[in-house]
Amino acid sequence: MAPAKATNVVRLLLGSTALWLSQLGSGTVAASKSVTAHLAAKWPETPLLLEASEFMAEESNEKFWQFLETVQELAIYKQTESDYSYYNLILKKAGQFLDNLHINLLKFAFSIRAYSPAIQMFQQIAADEPPPDGCNAFVVIHKKHTCKINEIKKLLKKAASRTRPYLFKGDHKFPTNKENLPVVILYAEMGTRTFSAFHKVLSEKAQNEEILYVLRHYIQKPSSRKMYLSGYGVELAIKSTEYKALDDTQVKTVTNTTVEDETETNEVQGFLFGKLKEIYSDLRDNLTAFQKYLIESNKQMMPLKVWELQDLSFQAASQIMSAPVYDSIKLMKDISQNFPIKARLRMNILICLFQSTLNVKNLRSRHLYNKT
Repeated sequence: MAPAKATNVVRLLLGSTALWLSQLGSGTVAASKSVTAHLAAKWPETPLLLEASEFMAEESNEKFWQFLETVQELAIYKQTESDYSYYNLILKKAGQFLDNLHINLLKFAFSIRAYSPAIQMFQQIAADEPPPDGCNAFVVIHKKHTCKINEIKKLLKKAASRTRPYLFKGDHKFPTNKENLPVVILYAEMGTRTFSAFHKVLSEKAQNEEILYVLRHYIQKPSSRKMYLSGYGVELAIKSTEYKALDDTQVKTVTNTTVEDETETNEVQGFLFGKLKEIYSDLRDNLTAFQKYLIESNKQMMPLKVWELQDLSFQAASQIMSAPVYDSIKLMKDISQNFPIKARLRMNILICLFQSTLNVKNLRSRHLYNKT
C-alpha cells in the first residue's frame, strides 16, 4: 500500500472516534433520566454523489474525471429511487474505479460525512461570485458570468485582456498539457442535466486545448434537511445544579467503601494482586496500598509529552488491525473512548512491566530474608 493511501487508512480508522462519540447521544444524568444530543452543522445536508467525487479526487485527478463521466445525469435517479437504492447506485458506479478496500473506506467516509465540508467550501466560493439569478449552473470566464452555453464562445474572445482568476489547491482541473490558456470555471451540481450540457461543451474545448476547464461544486437549491455531524472533538458537559445536604461521616464511609470495592480488582496494570496477596500474606497491607496507588494513577489525565505523542496514530491502527476480527471493533471503541489514558499506558507499558518484575523480586527477596 502506498504511503499516501496508508495515511488515508489511518486517518479514517482514527476518524472512528467520530462514530463512537456520535453514538453517545444518550448519556445518563440520573438513574431514570437521559439526555439525547444532536450536533448539526451550519450548512444544509450535502449530496452523497458530490462527496463521492471528492473521495475520488483524493485518489487521483484522473479517477475524478473518469467517475464524473459515468455519473453525468445520475441525480435524476434520486427522484425515483429511495435513499438507500441511490446510495447503492453511487457505490456501484464508484466500484468501477475502486477495489473492495477503497469501497469500504468510501462507505466509512459517507458514514462520518468526511467530505461534506469540502462541498460546502465550494458552495461558499460560488456564493462570493455571486451566481446569476435563476441559474442552475453558470460559468465564470475571467470575471465574466453567464449561464447560457451559447455565450461562452463570445466571452472567450477577449478573455486574455481580463484578469486571470485565482485557482485554489482543491480545484478540479480537466487533464490538459497546457496551463497558459483562458480559464473557464464551471459552477454546477454533478449529475444534473444542466451540468451534463455544460460539461459536454467545456470538455470538448479542453481536449482541443482551447481552454483550461475547472469544475467547482454548486447547488442552486440546497437540501432543507440539516447536516448532522459526528461529535469528533465535541464535549457535552452537563452539570447538576441540585445541591443536597449530606452528613460528612456518611460521605467518608461511601468513599472508603468505593475504594475497597475497587481494590478487589484482581489485575491492575499487569499486577495480579489476588495472587500476590495469597503468596505474600504478611505484606497484604503494603500490597493493598500499592494497588490503590495504581488504581488512582489510572484515573489521572496528565498532559502527554511530545515524545509520547509520536506515531500514536500508527500504533493505534496497528493494534486494531492486528487484533482478531471479532475483537477489532471492541478494541477500536475502547481506544477511541479512552484515548488519553490508553496513549500513556501504551507508551509506558515496557516501563510498567520492568517495574513489576523488580517489585516482585524485591518482595520475594524480603520474604526469604524474613524466613531466614
